[in-house]
Amino acid sequence: MKLGKPFLLLCLTALLALLLPLQAAWAFTDTKQDPNADKIESLKKRGIVNGTGGGAFNPGGKVSYARGIAMIVKGLDLNLDNIRFIKEPKVTDYYPGLDNNAWYADAFIIAAVKGLGLPKDVDPDAAMTREQFADALFKAVSAKGEWVYPQIFILLKDEKQINPAYMESIQKLIVSKIVKLGKDSAFFPKKTITRSDAAGWLYNAIEFVEQMESQEPPSNPPAGPLTELKLSVEKAGDGINKITVTAQAPNPGYGLRIASIVFEGSKAIIAVEPVYPDPGKFYAQVITEVKAVTYADAAYTPVLASGSSSTGGSSGASGAVSSNAS
Repeated sequence: MKLGKPFLLLCLTALLALLLPLQAAWAFTDTKQDPNADKIESLKKRGIVNGTGGGAFNPGGKVSYARGIAMIVKGLDLNLDNIRFIKEPKVTDYYPGLDNNAWYADAFIIAAVKGLGLPKDVDPDAAMTREQFADALFKAVSAKGEWVYPQIFILLKDEKQINPAYMESIQKLIVSKIVKLGKDSAFFPKKTITRSDAAGWLYNAIEFVEQMESQEPPSNPPAGPLTELKLSVEKAGDGINKITVTAQAPNPGYGLRIASIVFEGSKAIIAVEPVYPDPGKFYAQVITEVKAVTYADAAYTPVLASGSSSTGGSSGASGAVSSNAS
């Protein structure tokens, strides 16, 4: 039986009438005029952000440390998949004032291990400022890989108000276009970051990482430059040791980071890798000590993985260990 055009149009109209309410159910009721509306909607569909009830997002609302860190960790898919813990990690191992049973506990454990730089006395209910969120976000981006950034310093109208410890993070976020400034070139570092801006920055950071990861790695990566790798251990808490790995680098542009920890028998085998200098930036050729810090159960003896010699170090699984732990 051949269907006429009027009948087909009627069916199409009915189908659209059914679909429109479903589409509207995805949208927040208060973000239509927000400059980050599309980004907020995208993050919602990915399950990274939620509303505040009644179908609203509250784009101008504050972001607490708990919400901000949870957003960053989930949005950038930070995890501990490459680290094996014999003793289950607790958030109080890293932040004594937090609650081990809180909904945000896992996110803060990951933040500590991945080096997001949160203060030990962090208050999860405190509102994050723009500079605090920016610093945690940049360190999370850095935990995903070593990316090359343009060697540009952006002059900010209010740069004297910025905590110097956060300046590099803010500059790198701006030059990578994760954060965009207004016409007055002000960053407003001490202002509480809004839910809209936090979502917008996070969306841009996710896109940046995805774009960088899609690029092919260099065919001939530079040989490892670090030498004289050493371990030192000190007590960090009940049954937990703080492990510091140090090495000698040819100039201050290099760094060192923990690649993984594997527990075998009575040993905690720690693999490290070099962090390379920014390309095109001049560094004085002065031998410099670099270090990386991690934590492990005190029942295990930390040693450097044999593969760590690829950084240029001469110490393998029997690498030197000095201990201040009791």
